[in-house]
Amino acid sequence: MKMKRIAALAVAAALTAGMLGGCGKKEKNYDSLLSKDDPTTITIWHYYNGVQLISFDEAVEEFNNTVGLDKGIIVEAYSKNSVSELADSVVASVKKDSGADLPPDIFATYAETACVVDQLDGLADMSKYFTDDELDEYIDGYIEEGEFAGDGSLKIFPTAKSTEVMILNDTDWKKFAAATGVTTDDLATWEGLTEVAGKYYDYTDALTPDVPNDGKAFFGRDSIANYMSIGGKQLGCSYVTLDKDGSAEMNVDKAALKKLWENYYVPYVKGWFTAQGRFRSEDAKTGKIIALICSTTGAMYTPSEVSIDDDNSYPIDNLVLPVPNFEGKDPYIVQQGAGMSVLRSDEKSEYASAVFLKWFTEKERNINFSAESGYLPVKKEACDLSEIEKVTSNEGKELTDICKDTLKLAIDEINSSTLYTMPPFKNSADVRTFLESRIQDTAQSAYDEAMDKISKGGDRDEVLAEYTSDAAFDEWYDSFCTELQKIIER
Repeated sequence: MKMKRIAALAVAAALTAGMLGGCGKKEKNYDSLLSKDDPTTITIWHYYNGVQLISFDEAVEEFNNTVGLDKGIIVEAYSKNSVSELADSVVASVKKDSGADLPPDIFATYAETACVVDQLDGLADMSKYFTDDELDEYIDGYIEEGEFAGDGSLKIFPTAKSTEVMILNDTDWKKFAAATGVTTDDLATWEGLTEVAGKYYDYTDALTPDVPNDGKAFFGRDSIANYMSIGGKQLGCSYVTLDKDGSAEMNVDKAALKKLWENYYVPYVKGWFTAQGRFRSEDAKTGKIIALICSTTGAMYTPSEVSIDDDNSYPIDNLVLPVPNFEGKDPYIVQQGAGMSVLRSDEKSEYASAVFLKWFTEKERNINFSAESGYLPVKKEACDLSEIEKVTSNEGKELTDICKDTLKLAIDEINSSTLYTMPPFKNSADVRTFLESRIQDTAQSAYDEAMDKISKGGDRDEVLAEYTSDAAFDEWYDSFCTELQKIIER
């Protein structure tokens, strides 16, 4: 009986090995490279601060005292304070610039930086350290972003993601809605949002009939680049297309740019949209707007009261709503949040890095790291509000109402819309900066000039007609294309 049982176990083991062998790329026994008697040290550079920094440091300590101790891996993590400082430090270290630190093993990164480092032949392909079944546990769009090289390699590993949501000051909205008949359904499209913003300006202007032209802005958004890229995607304008060899060519659609211009530049110049503080949550806090779009992480800073001045404030309730789409277009939402890339080295260090990343993105651990700061877990089974609430509750943590509402809405968006991020290429970071600033700077300049003319006695309608005319758009469009082409050709 004993010999039969041993034989049966051997057959079962062989069948299991055969099944696993067909489930992915990780066929080599990489564990044999590691030794607890001669541990492998891997360094991580990141940009986490505040709650995220504390949470990540706790995770690193836990790993070192458990899995790392057992397998022979020591993780050392260092914060580079900001995304831009981190990116500069990584590129300098890979190029071996004078005075640069030795390169890390793992670094947090967005696709733009990862692409630059990869072109320096610096990134490891992490796909070989994971089976297909293991990679299938992650949300498809997050893995696809990491496969930007187009050759099946995985160059960015997802660790925590975010998208965008709309936050509405429901307290002031209800007064406005009761007076004008608008509903939140009107905010489902950019065209509807623009129309509502115009009505809000007129509504607030009428509250002080003895003071002309003092209507308030309704809306602002944190990332203009996201508006331009996601809106452009919906409208069929990618700005840049990449050839098979990775070279970039400008791809701008004038009709799409006109639609984007009409639904940001025009309402901005008319005073219906604004951007005054560093973030739009600051503008909402001071009552300068009652609606904003921000990242899910930014939503954690949503104000619970409006402070008009040092002596006047009042509490508000907030609604979390979807980001508008253009009317009649397929829904897209931005995929953002840095992942982790591993610098090319030796298999032992690369595999040790993979072990940590796999451990760090296990469901409960990834939820604990992500949820409190408004980030989204990266595995399919973890991207569920009931799971998030259960895990955080087990840890003795209670999510705030704004956090729960934001995560629920963001998860719904992910499940109903197409995730999109602009593909990286040599100058993609510069293109994104251009998209962020070009329409905003022009709108702010035109608004300032128009308001100056109006304050000096100019007729408001005539002045605004001048700055929002087809001729004004054509001039802006021509300069937009000229400047974008120069950036692509650098």
